[in-house]
Amino acid sequence: MQHVVDWFNHYGYGVLILGLMLELLALPLPGEVIMGYAGFLVFQGKLNWLTSIVFAGIGSSVGITLSYLIGFRLGTPFFHKYGHYIHFGPERLEKVSGWFSRYGNKLLVIAYFIPGVRHFTGYFSGINRLPFRTFALYAYTGAVIWVSTFISLGKILGPQWEHFHGLMTRYLLIAAIIAGVVVALYLIYKQYKLQIKEAVFNMLVRLLNTFHSLGRVRFLVTATVIIGVIFFVLMIGLIQDYLAHEFDLFDQVVMTLMTLIFDESWALLMRWFSYLASLKVLITFAILTFLGIIRKGQDRKIEVLFLFLVFLGGELFEEGLRRVFHRLPPVIQLVHGHTPYTFPSEYALMVFVVYGYSAFLLIRHSESHVRTIAVGIIFFLVVLSVGLSRLYFTFEYPSDVVAGYVFGGVWLSLNIVLLEINRLIYKL
Repeated sequence: MQHVVDWFNHYGYGVLILGLMLELLALPLPGEVIMGYAGFLVFQGKLNWLTSIVFAGIGSSVGITLSYLIGFRLGTPFFHKYGHYIHFGPERLEKVSGWFSRYGNKLLVIAYFIPGVRHFTGYFSGINRLPFRTFALYAYTGAVIWVSTFISLGKILGPQWEHFHGLMTRYLLIAAIIAGVVVALYLIYKQYKLQIKEAVFNMLVRLLNTFHSLGRVRFLVTATVIIGVIFFVLMIGLIQDYLAHEFDLFDQVVMTLMTLIFDESWALLMRWFSYLASLKVLITFAILTFLGIIRKGQDRKIEVLFLFLVFLGGELFEEGLRRVFHRLPPVIQLVHGHTPYTFPSEYALMVFVVYGYSAFLLIRHSESHVRTIAVGIIFFLVVLSVGLSRLYFTFEYPSDVVAGYVFGGVWLSLNIVLLEINRLIYKL
């Protein structure tokens, strides 16, 4: 790291051109560290953001173009004989060849994010006699995306960039792999378009037949059961991670990003978001739901009963969980003379179950697809905004909020299934 600092002190933007050019010729230089530190210098006002991206893009484009020309001129025999001197022997050649056979030319875009692969895609493109126009289109596009990402991350993270560099690189690698899988699926679709369309059509027909045979409500309940099982599995995983103290890094990263993305200007809006989770609003919303059930609901007694079970049972559920886990908040504060525990988040849990129960009833009794979609979107935005407000004011940890959603999902799914079972028994 000290070498990178010294290079920038002496050569400025030239480090971006020369360093990235040499790295993409397969020399052992820390390209991502160079770009991250350049972003940090942009944060300090010592470098210009756009100029840094331009110079970095030029360096990486020149480097990968030179590797393409070398591969084009020398071909496979040279690398079989001398490739081991630049860590590009027969085994690495076959490995990159396998990547190309799976993902095609699109690999040139995502390969920059994959250590050990980006250094050799230029060589391999030349060896395979890839047309230069095709090579340039994908390689230069990937270069711009790569350098823009890491320089921007350095700028956004500021003094924290070095601490989170390794973690961000890991997440970007995962994202690149996912992108590679998406590209592979696209290529498979392009090659087997007719067969895939036929298979999807047959699947949709079977799904539609199932929908009609089960009935709309039964189909909705079946989906709720599946979602409930997923939430239950996630709940078990969260409990295991909590007991193993594996939330620290996740919480630290998310809280850092929150402070960087949401500044003081968001305070008023976040207060409104937080107000949506207050007891007054939740009780008011529960009363409105009660009135809606009385006015238009089917099986009113059962729906009202489960409204109380969801609300009061949810309160007891989250209170019992927090007393079991005993996790203190990020900032210690007294509420009614004692320090509240925060795992899982009582606000995230109660918002999920109260608004979620009302959303389920609206969707269940609605005949409009547009209204169904609108209710789902509004529910998602309300739940998300409340969670963000809890993090913005550092009332709770990110893992507390996630746990609140998951535990709330388990409680809500259980009550919905029991509601429909009781509705069916009542009709019998």
